[in-house]
Amino acid sequence: MTRPWPAPAKLNLFLHILGRRPDGYHELQTCFQFVDLCDEITIDVRADGRIRRVADMPGVPEDSDLCVRAARMLKAAAGAPLGADLGVLKRIPMGGGLGGGSSDAATCLVALNHLWQLHWPMDELAALGLKLGADVPVFVRGRAAWAEGVGERLTPLYPPQAPLQTNYLILKPNIEVSTAEVFQDAELTRNSPPITIHAFLASGGQNDCLGVVRRRYPEVARALDWLSGFGSARLTGTGACVFLALESKDRGQEIMRQLPREWDAFLVRGLNDSPLLERLATG
Repeated sequence: MTRPWPAPAKLNLFLHILGRRPDGYHELQTCFQFVDLCDEITIDVRADGRIRRVADMPGVPEDSDLCVRAARMLKAAAGAPLGADLGVLKRIPMGGGLGGGSSDAATCLVALNHLWQLHWPMDELAALGLKLGADVPVFVRGRAAWAEGVGERLTPLYPPQAPLQTNYLILKPNIEVSTAEVFQDAELTRNSPPITIHAFLASGGQNDCLGVVRRRYPEVARALDWLSGFGSARLTGTGACVFLALESKDRGQEIMRQLPREWDAFLVRGLNDSPLLERLATG
């Protein structure tokens, strides 16, 4: 059996929206931190050139699956004669702001570049991934990063390894958030002043989407309020997931014992390097 390829989740440790561009996209600043909650992608190379999904994903048609789209895009761009059977074991909740679909796509690009022996540079893979989504390049590169632009201008960044940033508790309310709806909301803050990496490390920043998400999605607001009873809880991306940095794994387990039954929770460890890089190095 083919050894699977990991596709890790991410947290946005903050998210500032600086303005809206003429093309309709938004200028952002954020910090991406990987965590060890991972989907698993299985890939078997096909000699006949077909790209095929071998397992259904409820609610996601094959032609909309970012893994399938990534494979087809790379095959077309590279003129690759080979194909692949693709399987995804989902552990990252969908619609939660954890980047699962983008991470799956990035893992497919990196893995197929290796398996098809295309030898594309990482910069070219990241540029191709950007066509699938603004978060895909950071997953392709596999390093915790400071991000600007629409999220594609990346500066490798290792957040301080203080105990509070080693472990995280993530809550997933029983709801999915539409990123498009949040960014189209007339009340969204779009005028945050730019900050420096140094200022972020000193202050932690904020999430400019929080007010809109709280208003449009009361269930997210309730989860955030509940988790805030244990510390400085935050929203990742546009949600629906909220998270709390922990001083210890034991503290996370203690909080989880009090968790309302309708929410899912994940106790995770922060990672500066994506496990995809280690998998790639082992061939």
